[in-house]
Amino acid sequence: MNHCKQINVSGISSLTGRRRFLQNTAWMSGVLATGISSWAIRPSSVNAAAAPIKVGIATDLTGAIAYEGIANANVAKMVVKDINNAGGILGRPIELFIVDTASNESVAVANVRRLIQRDKVDVVLGGITSSMRNAIKDVIVTHGKTLYIYPEQYEGKECTPHIFCTGPTPAQQCDQFIPWLIKNGGNRFALPSANYVWPHVLNEYARKVIENNDGEVIFEEYYPLDQIEYGATVNKIMTNNVEVVFNTIIAPGVGPFFKQLYQAGFSRRGGRLACVFFDENALNINEPNEIEGLASCLDYFHAVTAEDPASARIQAQYDKEFPGKIFFAAGSAATGMYRGLKLWELAVKEAGNLDRESVAAALDHAKISEGPGGPAEMVPGKRHCKMNMYTAVAKNGNFEIVARSEGLVDPREC
Repeated sequence: MNHCKQINVSGISSLTGRRRFLQNTAWMSGVLATGISSWAIRPSSVNAAAAPIKVGIATDLTGAIAYEGIANANVAKMVVKDINNAGGILGRPIELFIVDTASNESVAVANVRRLIQRDKVDVVLGGITSSMRNAIKDVIVTHGKTLYIYPEQYEGKECTPHIFCTGPTPAQQCDQFIPWLIKNGGNRFALPSANYVWPHVLNEYARKVIENNDGEVIFEEYYPLDQIEYGATVNKIMTNNVEVVFNTIIAPGVGPFFKQLYQAGFSRRGGRLACVFFDENALNINEPNEIEGLASCLDYFHAVTAEDPASARIQAQYDKEFPGKIFFAAGSAATGMYRGLKLWELAVKEAGNLDRESVAAALDHAKISEGPGGPAEMVPGKRHCKMNMYTAVAKNGNFEIVARSEGLVDPREC
């Protein structure tokens, strides 16, 4: 990448689209370029004489899942602005540093190292895929001696000290969702998957839940992340009378796979498509008719705003500040980014300083009474979050909620 040309439009996945991406670079307004693939947002309305607290955001601003990373950057800007408008933390303003992980682990490691060594941030939030988290976590936690908050829904098993996870885990996404799929789809499952850590570990958990509920996994297969031809897989689904496709193929392959499955007549014959990372941003990948009836289970959908005033307030603020096609959405880790920043804010206030051990001790039991999808709280000693969970189905290009948890769901991790 060239200096000051961090946004490489020609490298954006065709699934995101050049036009859609260009419509949504508004998040960079007010951002100061500080080097290769990095930006700093300087506070303007808080005690300018006080030394700022530095927050680092590492997320995919370019690459196949840029639509998710831009949503994360937007949320970080919004929350930090609110904190600064309310007086900052401990009488100090927040200075926000954003680096591009670019859907590329080697690029990410170099850029995150700059957050630690050059910018000397006090906390890092971000990373979307689990392979990205695994690539950057040692740079942050071990070598950088810095606190790391991972905001994405993921496969679990991240029990490293000083890493806090604020997105859903397999137990939160599968324990209630899979029985719903069996009741509202059938018991013959296929698990087509991208070949990296999240699908492998999630499928291991999902298979147990399927079989414990008298379901059957007809096949489980893994494909390269850049595969876009799925004729053989679709044929296997159709000829083996698969009733539920529990998908973990991600971009760029997920769009072509869903299209090919639709064209083969899977939905017309009553098949149920399920994908636990699908949110309002991902709905843009395919035409609505190609994914009609797709079911997902996440900690938030836009439809929650009809029943939760706090969610409605957060959603309205985001829509006002960042109009366009990059939405505030759960599968894009935007909800985990929001609650991660708010929980960290409370922890710093309780600790009274930025010492990593003190803040980690306070974050271990932090709670927010309001947030996207409802309240959330860290499980003491586990570094994972309890949260509400919702099951939703795609209808005419939107998600409608069809089931919800009774209270906060335990992550059952660590």
